[in-house]
Amino acid sequence: MLKSFILICVFLGGYSNAISQSTDEIHWITFPELEVALTENPKPVFIFFHAKWCAYCKKIERKVFTKTDVIKTLNDAYYALKMDVETQDSIVFDNVVFTNTQSLTQRNGIHEIPLSLGSRAGFPFSLPATVLLNKDFTVKNRVFEYYTSSELLELLKLP
Repeated sequence: MLKSFILICVFLGGYSNAISQSTDEIHWITFPELEVALTENPKPVFIFFHAKWCAYCKKIERKVFTKTDVIKTLNDAYYALKMDVETQDSIVFDNVVFTNTQSLTQRNGIHEIPLSLGSRAGFPFSLPATVLLNKDFTVKNRVFEYYTSSELLELLKLP
């Protein structure tokens, strides 16, 4: 009897943790995971580009990405990616290898992916940078400043 009770408690505790984890944080995925996900179930993409030194990036992570409405909207309606723009990792996406070639010649070099997705004519790349993509991976919107949770929720509204 005691064994059964303990097993039930362990099972319910694990189930409860799984439920709370699904709504307590954003389900961040990687570019290789995104490629698979888009072929199986196309939906819009949310990409947050950041760096370890970026104060506004940290503030967004702390103040915006912890809000229940933001978490729910991103988890339900988008594939969410978070990428350090200074990463040295090579990333393969759509059979193309992307690297951080700037790091070979300069300190704090920016990876090719944020440069290609987060660039705008006439302005250097800046952080924080958020890119919203449609299901077909075309750019819907780019934001290059701090935003509140209510401002983000307005941006995330689907047509």
